[in-house]
Amino acid sequence: MGLSIRVLVHLFGGLGIFFLGLQLMSDGLQKAAGERMRRILEMFTSKPLKAVLTGAGVTAVLQSSSTVTVMVVGFVNSGLMDLSQALGTIMGANIGTTVTAQIVSFDIYALASPLIGIGALLYYFTKKKLPRYAGKSALGFGLLLLGLSTMSSAVDPLKGYQPFLDLLVLFGRQPLLGILAGALFTAIIQSSSATTGLIIALAWQGVVDVPAGLAIAVGANIGTCVTALLASLTAGTAARRAAIGHLLFNVFGTLLFIVFRSPFTDVVQLTSAVTARQLANAHTLFNVGTTLMLFPFLALFEKLVTRIVPGEDEVIEMKPQFLDEHMIGTPGALFAAQREVLRMANYARDMVEQAVNAFRDGDVSRLGHIQQREEVVNILEKAITAYLAKANQESMNMEQARRFVNLMHVVNDVERIGDHAVNISELAEARAAQGLELSDAAREDLDNMYGEVMKMCRGAIEALAQDNAAQAASIVDLDDVVDDLEKRFRANHIERLNQGVCHPDIGVLFLDTLSNLERVADHATNIAEAVADIAFAK
Repeated sequence: MGLSIRVLVHLFGGLGIFFLGLQLMSDGLQKAAGERMRRILEMFTSKPLKAVLTGAGVTAVLQSSSTVTVMVVGFVNSGLMDLSQALGTIMGANIGTTVTAQIVSFDIYALASPLIGIGALLYYFTKKKLPRYAGKSALGFGLLLLGLSTMSSAVDPLKGYQPFLDLLVLFGRQPLLGILAGALFTAIIQSSSATTGLIIALAWQGVVDVPAGLAIAVGANIGTCVTALLASLTAGTAARRAAIGHLLFNVFGTLLFIVFRSPFTDVVQLTSAVTARQLANAHTLFNVGTTLMLFPFLALFEKLVTRIVPGEDEVIEMKPQFLDEHMIGTPGALFAAQREVLRMANYARDMVEQAVNAFRDGDVSRLGHIQQREEVVNILEKAITAYLAKANQESMNMEQARRFVNLMHVVNDVERIGDHAVNISELAEARAAQGLELSDAAREDLDNMYGEVMKMCRGAIEALAQDNAAQAASIVDLDDVVDDLEKRFRANHIERLNQGVCHPDIGVLFLDTLSNLERVADHATNIAEAVADIAFAK
């Protein structure tokens, strides 16, 4: 086996171990603290400076700038963050991600085996969540160090391989080539930490010098933007602005590096006598310096991003809008809860509409919106249930108690409608992935079933909004109609399958879609029955 083949085999093996370690460590940290970090991002990013500090802290804990930036894109799309907060958080995430490089730039590879051993024991032989997650993180960190050590050993022969050394010299002399290489490599592997880890492994063996390593690391900052850009493709305008802002911020930093490369390199070389430490320090100084220079102009930067990505923001407010804690103990609490339930119900109805349209037309471009609305529905379900539980602790008369019980049932039925919409969206995704087509007859049956079900959903929601018992009763009467349609259309489709008119694979998906629509109608009926009881109690 030639030198180049041996190096590549061991290098990619070490990179694989590094990836596995990084994934396990990040996953363990996220499970141990992820939801807490998510709440911190929501709560402590109200001001741009707080957003920068919070972004840096959360990324340092989670050890994944990609995770944080994807969360930020989701928050912006959901109305939990505005663009200014998002840009500040992303700046902080760039700083926080340098912690990994700082840690691995020290000669601590001897800790790999103990960490793997202790981490494996905790992860595989403890049942308590926190020690198990801690063990998973330790196991991941140990594998990360082992991967870096393997990569470092693998590249040792390259010290005498002139073509590779010439390439690195070229990257040092022509930084644009090094930046491009770093950006492409990071975009492909979706991890800037892996790129910087590889650079540091090369530095430990004396293969890469500071100018070449810096160019590649700066390019990695651009390549890591791909994750957020991909996450924003199916999101709204605000989320796309956040992703583009991430890219522009790192491009701006790259331009600064190109202009001030020589003095910056001189400063970095004063920070340590070890090349690996110099590169880690350079990574941190670069991201901190870029943030300090751009932060005072954040408002102008925000306007620039808005101009580049024009359009109206499609923001979905995830937080409850009508649940006023001051109304607990008053009759207004139940009316506030009912208004919030109506908002939740409209989101669930929209989910069904978009999911069925996606299945019928084979268009999966809106599935991201369904997932987003599902998250809102789940958040509102928990918030309304908790609010009603607090209200129930106060004294209620018979009418209020009856409304309380019925609203609790309605909340559960609305959440289940959202679940069936998600089921249909998954069937739409399966149909699109397999390239399956609906026959005209199947499409017509689906449209008829969908029309009746949506009539029930809209009618139940309107009846709830107006406490209209007569309208609610008419919706209940439609349940038998939908049941009969489901049976008839199921029989029609089975006959088409027998005649070879429809493909068997699409047949299964179609029948599952009918079944989910019939269940949506059942829950709409439950809502209507609850509304009729609410109106009767008045």
